[in-house]
Amino acid sequence: MESTSQRYDESSRARWVDEPPKRAARTPFERDRARLVHSAALRRLAAKTQVVGPQTDDFVRNRLNHTLEVAQVARDLARTLGCDPDIVETAALAHDLGHPPFGHNGERVLDELSADIGGFEGNAQTLRILTRLEAKTADSTGRSVGLNLTRATLDASTKYPWARAAADAPHGAHADGPPRSVRKFGVYDDDLPVFTWMREGTEGTSRCLEAQVMDLADDVAYSVHDLEDGIVAGKIGLPALRDPGRRREVWGTVRDWYLPGVTDDELDASFDAVTALESWPASGPSYDGSRSAQAVLKNLTSDLIGRFCSAVQLATHEAYGTGALVRYAADLVVPREVELAIAALKGIAAHFVMRADERVAVLATQRGVVADLVSALRSGPPELLQPAFRADLEAATSDAARTRVVVDQVASLTDASALSWHARLR
Repeated sequence: MESTSQRYDESSRARWVDEPPKRAARTPFERDRARLVHSAALRRLAAKTQVVGPQTDDFVRNRLNHTLEVAQVARDLARTLGCDPDIVETAALAHDLGHPPFGHNGERVLDELSADIGGFEGNAQTLRILTRLEAKTADSTGRSVGLNLTRATLDASTKYPWARAAADAPHGAHADGPPRSVRKFGVYDDDLPVFTWMREGTEGTSRCLEAQVMDLADDVAYSVHDLEDGIVAGKIGLPALRDPGRRREVWGTVRDWYLPGVTDDELDASFDAVTALESWPASGPSYDGSRSAQAVLKNLTSDLIGRFCSAVQLATHEAYGTGALVRYAADLVVPREVELAIAALKGIAAHFVMRADERVAVLATQRGVVADLVSALRSGPPELLQPAFRADLEAATSDAARTRVVVDQVASLTDASALSWHARLR
């Protein structure tokens, strides 16, 4: 019986630096997954912000929780489509590695402070981590090539396969209201050599099917788990959504953040279909933290994930047949009703959690911490940096290269370590 890894050609299995396998029993993509699981960058996600800060409650999610849930959704969907599950799971495990401390809020500050050297973007930083910053393999000159993943896995991990110059103008809003300013792109200019190698044989900016599965799994996980966390944290009360006026406010946030042209009627119809699920909590008091209430939420998230993924699987197979689909043989088909339902659920969390007044005040403090750290490390001695980044700084041959090293260092910090460094450097 053919294994899923055998559906990928020699080019897909290639690595930037050739490495003989240590154990013949493992596929190249199983090796990729193992490298991600054992990476320091993945461990750091346990102390990085999701929607509610990682120290807020023992129940709510941090970036690592979210990443593991995305990986599970992505692996299951990949299996139903015929993709290699290890490729897609590794891409899912990698998808948030480039997030700096304080998530998108920190990303925004780093982008502003590095605008003259090519900006900052979490997905471009992920590629940089995978191919340069995370120590595992070096080339013949001794230069780090990161985890040295296969071409297929790196490509699957690339959500935006283009450079900053080719990126669309940003749209939507930041969590504290201003228009979004960070352009979405997947590679910095000085990482173009490995990016070009990774994209060999691919034209334009199309994404492989595995990257599309990873991206959808991220959206699905966000939509259901951020809703769950908001309910548990007491920020979201489902009974309130029966109020038409309150819904109009939420749908306005959906338009601001996710789907600019969507109408209230479209969102109402989509949300009504979701609330018609048997697992949707019946009318009554808000979440009370009891085991029965927790079980209701868990059943709801499970049903929503199953509903969304089943609809996508069916639509994709209807478009491309029921055979195995890999790489550029197909595009993922996401039905409009699934897109609307995901946007509606994400909009609920955005409206009640990320736009809450107390969160906006916290965001301003976080931005100050990140800006202060960049300033202190730029003007201070190399000894302030961790050893690996200190070596990068000493090897840098221009002000732009030195600034990029400082940004790499700050981006690597967790929320807690950023606050600790800030207190020490001040």
